[in-house]
Amino acid sequence: MVTVPSRLADHDDPLVRAVAERLTAGETTPRGKLARLFAYVRDDISFGFPLAGDLVPASEVIRSGSGQCNTKSTLLLALCRAAGIPVRIHFSLIGREIQRGFFKGLSYWLMPRQISHSWIEVEIDGRWRRLDAYINDLPLQRAAVAELNRRGWQTGLSVALPTVGEPATDLDLDDERFVQMGAVTEDHGIWDDPAAYYASPAYRNRPGALRSWLYRRVLGHVNERIARLRRSQPPLRQGGATA
Repeated sequence: MVTVPSRLADHDDPLVRAVAERLTAGETTPRGKLARLFAYVRDDISFGFPLAGDLVPASEVIRSGSGQCNTKSTLLLALCRAAGIPVRIHFSLIGREIQRGFFKGLSYWLMPRQISHSWIEVEIDGRWRRLDAYINDLPLQRAAVAELNRRGWQTGLSVALPTVGEPATDLDLDDERFVQMGAVTEDHGIWDDPAAYYASPAYRNRPGALRSWLYRRVLGHVNERIARLRRSQPPLRQGGATA
């Protein structure tokens, strides 16, 4: 049985504190600090699946430079706490279709139909605001949206397309738009630290021996599919235009 650490959002870890201080240097407002932390988690931490699944401390996400929805949420939670921004983590269930196209065949069908998922909420100007647009790095997001449109899928490749427009990867606190929220199926509420949720009966991503073995066997292929998809789009020019 995998042991869940007592805490994962290690905001007092020296590395987490140093990164938060470096990123927010010179910023005096919560909005300004959040914008820098958000951009770092979205783009400097590329989307990918770690061997340890969800049970990765924030400090280790920084060291690895890669993470998925739950481990990126753990990191942003810790960075915001280190920077003094009021923050909380919200857990839910999300349809497994969100990872369709990355996981295939038996590895996809052995997933629970609903998997545990999280996003971050920050208190800015007296109101709690929901964020999930940090999950996919920008090159992957652009490629995933293009591929979903090509395949005619509404959900997959770490994106849930809204009925109108495109999912947003920008930080917009006053007009909530999301990249995965459209696939959320059940609310599991607010938790102080991810580890408490992962140790609870509500957590669905707790694999048995067969699923753990298969996850380790396919993980390299999954992350290579992600990398290939990321590379499939032309790079962005400065100012956002494609090359």
